[in-house]
Amino acid sequence: MRVQERDAAIHVVDRTCPHCGAVREPDQRYCLECGRPLPDTSGRVPALRRRWIRRFGWYPGDWIWLPLALLAVAAAGAAVAASVSHHRRSERPRVVTAIAATPLTTSSVKGAAGTWPAGRSGWTIVLGSYPHGGGEDVADGAATQARKKHLPQVGVLDSSEWPSLQPGYFVVFSGVYASEADASNALPQARGAGFGAAYTRLVAG
Repeated sequence: MRVQERDAAIHVVDRTCPHCGAVREPDQRYCLECGRPLPDTSGRVPALRRRWIRRFGWYPGDWIWLPLALLAVAAAGAAVAASVSHHRRSERPRVVTAIAATPLTTSSVKGAAGTWPAGRSGWTIVLGSYPHGGGEDVADGAATQARKKHLPQVGVLDSSEWPSLQPGYFVVFSGVYASEADASNALPQARGAGFGAAYTRLVAG
């Protein structure tokens, strides 16, 4: 996504209602169309929001900061626990046991979210993308949030398995559409559900 497109996405998030898409003023507290509270456009969270969009080109919603904070705390706790466990093991005599090799089965995406239909190409709405190496749980949380908002066909796919996508991400998507026009028609619903930087994308093998 070019710099101009990312600046346009920031403008859309700052100047429209995330619930119904109506135009808003920066100091407006409630939407004049749907009457729902509007997110702040000044302060730390809006600054982080703009920085996120400039860096990644999309934004899942202000709710993302809580699971990211929890993920950081969990990672720190796991690191401490691993350090303590390693220290305790180093104090014990080592016992070597032969273990029969067992084949492992893996899935590109785990959790409550669904996956993209196997072998099928089509258009979709990208709600958010999360890098490999710690982003899987956050992606699954974003998909759960999207399902609570009643978005259709919400799932998570591994971008590395699709040549049309930039590899290295867990992509949260909504809908499997036959054309770009069909996906564009559903885009306002995704943005109104809190995914203000959602965009359409072709998923093809």
